[in-house]
Amino acid sequence: MGGQAMTAPRSAAEPSLDVVTFGEVLGSLLATQVGPLDDATHFERRVAGSELNTAIALARLGHRVGYLGMVGDDLFGKAARARFAADDVDTSMLVTTREAATGIQVKERIVGRDPLYIYYRNGSAGSKLAASPDVVEYLTAARHLHATGIPLAISPSARDCAFEAVETARSKGIPVSFDPNLRPVLWPDHQEMVDVINALAVQCDWVLPGHGEGTVLTGSSEPEEIARFYLSRGVRGVVIKQGARGALLFTADTVWRCPPFVVDVVDTLGAGDGFAAGFVSALIDGQPEERAVERACAVGAMATTSDGDCDGMPARAELTEFMAARRGTVAERLVEGPVG
Repeated sequence: MGGQAMTAPRSAAEPSLDVVTFGEVLGSLLATQVGPLDDATHFERRVAGSELNTAIALARLGHRVGYLGMVGDDLFGKAARARFAADDVDTSMLVTTREAATGIQVKERIVGRDPLYIYYRNGSAGSKLAASPDVVEYLTAARHLHATGIPLAISPSARDCAFEAVETARSKGIPVSFDPNLRPVLWPDHQEMVDVINALAVQCDWVLPGHGEGTVLTGSSEPEEIARFYLSRGVRGVVIKQGARGALLFTADTVWRCPPFVVDVVDTLGAGDGFAAGFVSALIDGQPEERAVERACAVGAMATTSDGDCDGMPARAELTEFMAARRGTVAERLVEGPVG
């Protein structure tokens, strides 16, 4: 096959999947000892990637999930396929290529704060993602499309693919959620990052920024102003993640606050991906928006109880038990009526 891409055959896309997402799979080298990355000498081999984490979390919650992307014909590419297979994520559109290697993330092991991590991903297999009729058909054939800001940063072709997928999904009436997932190190220019991410965000139904991300993207640190920025541009709802303070849900006529689910935090990386999975999961189940933000906070909290990016993502029974044990953690309506 030389340098040609390889992919498993698939049948024509049909609404057999609940949700599809797309992005870049990374190999992950996690330090085995707690402490600064500069002092680390031994590492565990894993796989990572925001969209991978969300896909696995959704699959563990019992949803039919598809993942689209590209990996190298290498150790990490094979490990990613095994990781997806273990949780029954559909990878019929995960392409293996010999033309580029799977990108790598090197991460420190730390407790109680966000870990430091560095990337080796320039020109990676994941950055070769590009739109095609098959790609767009797959991305827009499920009940829900989940996108992040990472494909917008990794290459022009991946950026074009993201915009085309979201535009097509909206034209077909397929709801779209969007997690900005800001990665400033991947962008050559701060203003370009803000402009491009907002251009896609306002085409989506649900925008899920962290509070700090919302401040960067809108220029305001006030949650109401962050939400108003997107709501005034046609977004259906904005959910602002506030970490240990829980989350705020804004729609055109309601504001809800969900307090945090208290857990012993081991590693915060992956919490936002779990949050997105919990929110999307509840929407797919037909739950009201306030129940969706509760499930989002619960899955996000559970994701922090493990040192792997997706190892703490719960199965449905585990999530149900976790939430039942914390019945007091429910969303509270703060405002009813026009927001702002």
